[in-house]
Formats: sequence, structure tokens, C-alpha cells
Amino acid sequence: MADALAGKVARRLLPFLMLCYFFAYLDRVNVGFAALTMNRDIGLSATAYGFGAGLFFLGYVAFEVPSNLILERVGARIWIARIMVTWSLISASTAFVTGEWSFYLVRVLLGLAEAGFFPGIILYLTYWFPTAQRAGIVGIFMMAVPLSAAIGAPLSGLVMSFTNGWLGLAGWQWLYLLEAAPSLLLGLATLFVLTDRPEQAAWLTPEERARLVARMAEDQRLQPSRTTHFGSALLDPRVLGLGLVYFGLSTGLYAVGLWLPQIVSSFGFTTTATGFVTAIPYIVSAAGMLAWTRRSDRRGERVRHVAIPTVVAGLALIAASQAGTPFLTIAALSVAALGVFAALPTFWTLPTRLLTGTAAAGGIALINALGSFGGFVGPSLMGWVRDATGRFGDGLAAVAVVLILAGALVLRIGRDTERFTGSTVGAERA
Repeated sequence: MADALAGKVARRLLPFLMLCYFFAYLDRVNVGFAALTMNRDIGLSATAYGFGAGLFFLGYVAFEVPSNLILERVGARIWIARIMVTWSLISASTAFVTGEWSFYLVRVLLGLAEAGFFPGIILYLTYWFPTAQRAGIVGIFMMAVPLSAAIGAPLSGLVMSFTNGWLGLAGWQWLYLLEAAPSLLLGLATLFVLTDRPEQAAWLTPEERARLVARMAEDQRLQPSRTTHFGSALLDPRVLGLGLVYFGLSTGLYAVGLWLPQIVSSFGFTTTATGFVTAIPYIVSAAGMLAWTRRSDRRGERVRHVAIPTVVAGLALIAASQAGTPFLTIAALSVAALGVFAALPTFWTLPTRLLTGTAAAGGIALINALGSFGGFVGPSLMGWVRDATGRFGDGLAAVAVVLILAGALVLRIGRDTERFTGSTVGAERA
């Protein structure tokens, strides 16, 4: 695909998709900031908060595969719009929870509503960008996550500080209401912005459409022996293995993401200051993940570009668990966040090289569903350990072990198949 055409497609799709994911992630993790005062207001212990925060992922997993199969059938434009509108309304309703059980219910419903968004976008990008460009493209798209946290953390702290008590609502209630509104508007805009397939892209010239369709058809043809049937994807041990790798990455991502504001707050920072300090690991991650994914595309290597940062993230969490000062703890957590975020975009090139057609829709969703259990386990484990030991560090050390094992597993998968190298010379040049 000519660079000019690739650039035109990227400029049309990526900014909007990044904006959608920016607010999706913000609505998913703003519970971490709300917890600074919400837990006290509605009587949540650390264990109950960690369990409820993680319950999002049980609802998410339950509807993940069906959601992606529906997207493949009805198209991304309608289905992504449905996802965003429903999740925004449920996220806003979190402002009115009154105790453990209402909190649990809303988190499960939010997961059900959002299920399929991320794997749906990963699938959608395979319609528009060839394999060789995919790590970089996914990396740009996924920059929305650290940017969401980097911008959303101080924003959340300010919202909670300045709206507390306004119209009789607490700051954490305004947090949910105000941060859900953009998702609702973007969901409606999706109906007018997204195009389901290159063949339907009226914003391309007829010549550009023909070149893009031909290039994507050729890209699929050149991929060796990819699984095309949904049933085969479900039974493929490599798919299950990748699900376990993603489990490890998700455990680390959400254990830190959903507890970081409380870890920072425990050092004695105010709510506003907590927001700005919490942004530091994500600012570091935003730049690092893009550089690492570009290196992966340039070298044509995938496996080690997933394994190395994953193991580094685990080692950094061990360091954070032993750090004795706020500065050293934040520094170690910044390295851990960088490692997880650097691994994630390149990780998602592995299943898209293995699967195509209906198998891609179901297989990607299955990997995301299996991995998303980590989003339940990580926060829950942190909460349980916090109540049991009174320390955050022991929970971080437990999560570190999961990350290190995930890094070792992806190396094993890479040895078992050459399909994941990205090119015949990728391993030699890495």
C-alpha cells in the first residue's frame, strides 16, 4: 500500500478510534479515583472494592466472543455505536450506587455493555491495514490508554476536588456523570464517521478503493496457513496460549491501574496532587510504547518485543514492592507501566497473523476474553492482600510473578511456530 494511501486511511480512522478508546478506558478505570472517597461514603473495604472493580471483567468476558461475532455480521459502524452508547449510560449510573451489591451490579453491567469494543477495533483494523504495518498502527491506537490515564488522572483529581458538594452530589458522583458524557456523544458520532469496509469508503477515490481492496486481498493471500474457521480457532493451543499471555498482561495493567491512585494517596498526597502524580507512569508509557512498536515493525520481529518488556514489567513491580520511598516507588511503577504498555500493541499482531475471517472475529475475542480474567484477578488480588497484610507491596510482588510467567510463555509459543516472527529475517535482526 502506498504510503500516501496508508496515511490517508490512518488520518481518517485512527484519531476518531483513539478518541473513542480514550474515553472507554477512562470510564473503565475512573473507579480507581472515585474510590478515594467513594469507598468511605458507601462503606467498601479494600477487598470489596478490589472485587467489585474486577467484576467489570466477568461481565466483559461473558459477552466478548458473541459481541465480536455480531460485529463481524452487522458491521463495526452500528455495533461500536451500540457499545459506546450503552456503556456511557451504565457508567453514568455508577454515580448512584449505595453499597457493595449495587456497586457489584453496575460493574458487571458495564462489562457486559463494553464487551467487544477493544477486540472489535483490533479486528476492524485488519480490514484496513496490512500485516507489516499492524504493530505500529495498533501501537498508535493503543496510545489512547496511557494518554487517557495521563490526562484523565489529573482531570479526575480536579473534578473530584472542585465539584464536591455541588447540587448535593459528592465529587466522585460528578466524576462518573461528567466523564460518561463524551462516550455518549462519540457513540452517536460513530454512525456517521466509521465505514465498515474499504469497499464502502466514499472518502477514497475509486482508484484508491481499488488499490486498497487489492492490497488487503494480497496481504491475506500471503499469510501462510492461517486458521479461518471459528471452531478451529477455539481448539488451537496457540490461541489458548496467547489468551494466557494476555491474562498476565491484563493482570499487571489493571492491578496497577485500578489501585495506583490509592497507592499514591497513601503517601499523603491530596486528591488533586494524587491526580498529577498518578499521571507520571502513563506519560512515560505513552512515548515508550510507540517507540517500541516502531522498532518491532522495523525489525520485523514480534515475540521478543512482547516477552522482554513483559518480564521487565514484572521485575519492576518487584522493585516497587521493596521501594522505601515515594520517589523510588513511582519510578519503579513507571518502568512497570512502560513494560506492559510496550508489550500490548505488538502482542495484538500475533493473533492477527494466526487467524483470518470468522476465526479472527471469534479467536481475537476469545484471547481477549481469556486475558480479561486478569483484569478481575489483578485488582481482586491487590485488595485481598491489602486487607490481609496492610501493605500494597505484597500484592505488587504477586502480580509480578504472573507477568514474568507470561513473558516466558510467549517465548515458548514463539519457539513452537515461526508464524509469529513477522518475517523470515526478523529473528536474525532483532
